[in-house]
Amino acid sequence: MPTLIYHGHACFEIHAKDGNLIIDPFLSGNPVAKAKPGDIACDAVLLTHGHGDHLGDTVEIAQKNNAVVVCTYELALFLGTKGVTTHAMHIGGGHQFPFGHVKLTPAAHGGLIEGADGKFTTHPCGLLVTVEGKKVYHAGDTGLICEMELLGKHHEITVALLPIGDNYTMGPQDAFEAAKMINPQIVVPMHYDTFELLKQDAQKFKERIEDETLARCTILLPGDKLEF
Repeated sequence: MPTLIYHGHACFEIHAKDGNLIIDPFLSGNPVAKAKPGDIACDAVLLTHGHGDHLGDTVEIAQKNNAVVVCTYELALFLGTKGVTTHAMHIGGGHQFPFGHVKLTPAAHGGLIEGADGKFTTHPCGLLVTVEGKKVYHAGDTGLICEMELLGKHHEITVALLPIGDNYTMGPQDAFEAAKMINPQIVVPMHYDTFELLKQDAQKFKERIEDETLARCTILLPGDKLEF
């Protein structure tokens, strides 16, 4: 049975029988993360976009673990200049890796890499990750988009990781609408409470999800694990 480990903000590890991966490894500078980059052992790093609170410690973690970084083409170009092994993909594309299958899904956001002299503006995406026959949808940083309805129509999502922080992403109301469209078995809220601007009532969100949809909502704190 795969295990999901939350590190705060939008950072998750997925441990499965065929390998371990980490998504959006923002650990250094993350005020709620308990783990450090040196604590992470993984086969792959998956990225949704190039903002600093998602790109995070990718280079250090990838180099330490000799891990491949799976991301959009533009972000792969940037990381290539840092000596990191990458596998470039793009929206709608999928690929089978030793650890599982990854498909990049649409997201409505930005992605300029700070400190890159404006050379690399990355395209945001979501991630549909399949391990051991289970599907995890990491929405990335996004607003509510109609493509989520197609995702729910064509895939049986086990776990949906949805931002609820508002301001930069969906807030709780739009995340609730997203959950209805995606129709997952489990909803996990993310991208909230990291900073004062992103403060939200996750318990209230959980209650609404479980009262008005068929999904279970699990609130994870940094360091918590969820078997799925």
